[in-house]
Amino acid sequence: MLALAAVVSLLVAPPDVTPTPVPSDPVLVGAGDIVDCNDRVGSVKTAALIDKIPGNVFTLGDNVYESGSIEQFAQCYEPSWGRFRNRTRPAAGNHDYRTKGARGYFQYFGAAAGDPKLGYYGYDLGAWHVIVLNSNCKEIGGCGAGSAEAAWLKQDLASHPALCTVAMYHHPRFSSASHGDITWMDDLWKILAAGGVDVVLAGHDHVYERFAPLDAAGHTDPDHGIRSFIVGTGGKSHYKFDKGLHPASEAHNADTFGVLKLTLHPDSYDWEFLPVAGGTFHDSGSGRCH
Repeated sequence: MLALAAVVSLLVAPPDVTPTPVPSDPVLVGAGDIVDCNDRVGSVKTAALIDKIPGNVFTLGDNVYESGSIEQFAQCYEPSWGRFRNRTRPAAGNHDYRTKGARGYFQYFGAAAGDPKLGYYGYDLGAWHVIVLNSNCKEIGGCGAGSAEAAWLKQDLASHPALCTVAMYHHPRFSSASHGDITWMDDLWKILAAGGVDVVLAGHDHVYERFAPLDAAGHTDPDHGIRSFIVGTGGKSHYKFDKGLHPASEAHNADTFGVLKLTLHPDSYDWEFLPVAGGTFHDSGSGRCH
């Protein structure tokens, strides 16, 4: 009887098998306008947020103030955001170019920043394609419709027909804050819209702002438009919303440092703005790729 019970137990008991872990969807996390060498408190706090978030780190330009020299990267950026350097894919800002040719920026980030003569590049992340543009147009021969960067962008989009694409750069095409709309980015924005890009990230204005999806002309298009974010909240001061809010501005804040976390699903994405310790502003939501 005992032998029979043992056999029955073997037949009905579930096998002791550890399930294979399901790979998690990739994450992008970061901000722009980051380290002020004269006041590093904000950047130290945003770095503490990223410490807790695995995934690829992005920057949206003006990585270290005032001039992006290699000394400023070593002395000011390295002690905080520098600990993420091996998982960072950066974008260059105008303050990075205060050092001629953004030499400090390209020396510090190395191959991860792309060709130093161009400063734009692309890569794949999970099911997504990621495009990093250089919005410092005067430094690279322009960003107009006939520019080398525009030609590269068209070719890159055609060569990577991913369902989901995110682009990022420093100067926002649309903004309700102090710098306002950056019109020299119009031609590149139109190429991104025509290429079906889903999300665009920018910095430059030291605020957080989220826009409804917009078409090539900046009109609301919930089905096919680009959802854009300004995330100039990495740690360098704050600006004001003094241009009058854009009609498509859906969320905005001008007094909270923090980072944006994007979780990239195969056909959709989640966004979450995470404030530094003591901050209360929060923004989150989801969107589908088109």
